[in-house]
Amino acid sequence: MSANAPTRDASSERAPADASVQAGRGGLAIAAAKLYFIVLGFAQQSLVNHLLGAGYGTYRRAQSLATIVYNPVVTSGVQGVSRSVSGAAPAERPAAARRSVLIQALGVQPLALAFYLGAPNLARALHAEHLTPAFRILSGVIALYGVYAPLVGVLNGQRRFVAQAALDSLFATLRTLGLALGAYWFGRHAARFDAVEGSLLGFVVAAGLIVVISIPVAGLGAPGSGGVTWRRQLAFLAPLYLGQFTLNLLMQSDLHVLGRLAADAAKAAGLDPRAADRLVGAYGVAQLFCFLPYQLLLSVTFVLFPLLASAHRDGDREAVARYVRTGMRLALVIAGAFVAVNVGLGARLLALVFRAEDALLGGAAMLPLGVGLGAFALFGVLATVLTSLGHERKSAGLTVAALAFVLAATSLLARGSALGEAMLVRVALGTASGLLAATALAAFAVRRAAGAVAGLLPFTRVVGATTAACGLGRALASSLPAGKPFTLVAALVVGLTYLAVLVATRELGRSDLDMVLRLGRRGRG
Repeated sequence: MSANAPTRDASSERAPADASVQAGRGGLAIAAAKLYFIVLGFAQQSLVNHLLGAGYGTYRRAQSLATIVYNPVVTSGVQGVSRSVSGAAPAERPAAARRSVLIQALGVQPLALAFYLGAPNLARALHAEHLTPAFRILSGVIALYGVYAPLVGVLNGQRRFVAQAALDSLFATLRTLGLALGAYWFGRHAARFDAVEGSLLGFVVAAGLIVVISIPVAGLGAPGSGGVTWRRQLAFLAPLYLGQFTLNLLMQSDLHVLGRLAADAAKAAGLDPRAADRLVGAYGVAQLFCFLPYQLLLSVTFVLFPLLASAHRDGDREAVARYVRTGMRLALVIAGAFVAVNVGLGARLLALVFRAEDALLGGAAMLPLGVGLGAFALFGVLATVLTSLGHERKSAGLTVAALAFVLAATSLLARGSALGEAMLVRVALGTASGLLAATALAAFAVRRAAGAVAGLLPFTRVVGATTAACGLGRALASSLPAGKPFTLVAALVVGLTYLAVLVATRELGRSDLDMVLRLGRRGRG
């Protein structure tokens, strides 16, 4: 063996290790950014809720509709550009980055223009003509996201995950400041725009700032040959955007059904249609808490997807079934914990961060909505399982079916209700019914595709623990003195009770603790 051999072997072993450490650090950075995003999101909504007061419902209706359009822009922009950059040869990556960024950025602008021009028609369809100016302002966010998202995609494709996480965290901060300062300024100074529109203008300013900042960070690549063509890029982006559009429509459909029915009820009672916005705002604050399990279970799908895809590619049916059982069991346990606290404490939980009026009204919907969106969190994991096993069309079909179920159930149960709490609860019941039915269908589809879901015994134990903890939470909510400290203590007691029941029924044990410790050691490594 030559004298140079040990040096060559060491470097060859060190390179994969360095790449692994870099990827691990990047993954941790993105996870930390995700947690920061969730925490800051609650702070943002709390600030806006208190600053806008009765106008918060108007803000929620406008933002909710716009997210259906711009969230898919972000997802497709990041994934589309990342795929183009990472898939190009190293020498061609600068050209691939420039071409894919231009395709995405220019391709989104007609969508933003259509949203601006169609704002009056969208507002009329929702029986909320007063939302037209807000929609037009938010068309600017769509246009700017069309530039920002592909720049983030460049960072992702270059595996610059720490820079990506830093940029996303900075934007979350700028957006919060823009929304809050815009609401504060325009709410206290007579101007062309009211507080709601001023808050949304602050959002546009924040989006413009992050585009300016992200250009030198990500870079615009360089001219040259390489990268995808317009046709290939749009062929990849179109189904991705459509799938994300359907998913976001599903997530926001109940709020817009409520808004339209409430506007009709207000008109029938001789009231201004804006009276519907109060109901929508209260429903929106309940949504924010009840969507938490879905947001956190996204991290499970990030781990589960590559494992399942690899086992499926290798034809290892036993490994596929094992990963599905493990992933779904983990998802059940996490979702059950959040459902227990959300449903158990209801309005008291909402009052921790939102105005008392919105918390009290929104709390009425927490029981059905908490259960329904807990099921939706599981639906998201099940859909990911199907996609990773090559059943993308079946996954998309289930999303469409879930949307149809929710629209039908909410319209059927809430139509004709008087403007008030009963309408809000009926919409929540319709949402829960539709999502539970869709989740059951998705579980059946996964069972057929993977040969496993979560076992009946784990499911029964988690449901039992959730029910027991919910019952205790509702008792504590009605008996403890008013005040945020008591609510926080009650939330801790409910959570510990949930875990205690799972331990007592042997659903959680030493092996689960060891798994968590192993994951923690890997994360630090």
